[in-house]
Amino acid sequence: MQRINISSGAQWEPIVGYSRAVKVGCYVHVSGTTATGPDGKIVGVGDVGAQTVQTLKNIETALAKAGATLKEVVRTRIFVINIAEWEKVGRVHGEFFGEIRPATSMVQVAALISPEMLVEIEADAVIG
Repeated sequence: MQRINISSGAQWEPIVGYSRAVKVGCYVHVSGTTATGPDGKIVGVGDVGAQTVQTLKNIETALAKAGATLKEVVRTRIFVINIAEWEKVGRVHGEFFGEIRPATSMVQVAALISPEMLVEIEADAVIG
């Protein structure tokens, strides 16, 4: 099967050795994604809801580069710094995936790469 690595252009991809997404056949796997804006800065500092929106928009962009859409997402994994804010994150996830309803999980983690980051999300899609 053909493998296609999809880059977001982030400076860390070649340093860490990862791709924003990888497409193999009809499967697309999107790496842990945060609320990084086009300028490389975190969008919605201090606002987990705003960060979730930006994160899911970034995932949508990565999927599009792979020829997929949010409708083809079958699984998401959500990592939050503060599980007490689960409902804010969950409501935004529901706005994007309410009709799609992928399998998902949400877990609290001790920290993400930057202290400004409050949420990180992974996604898997099946095209077709």
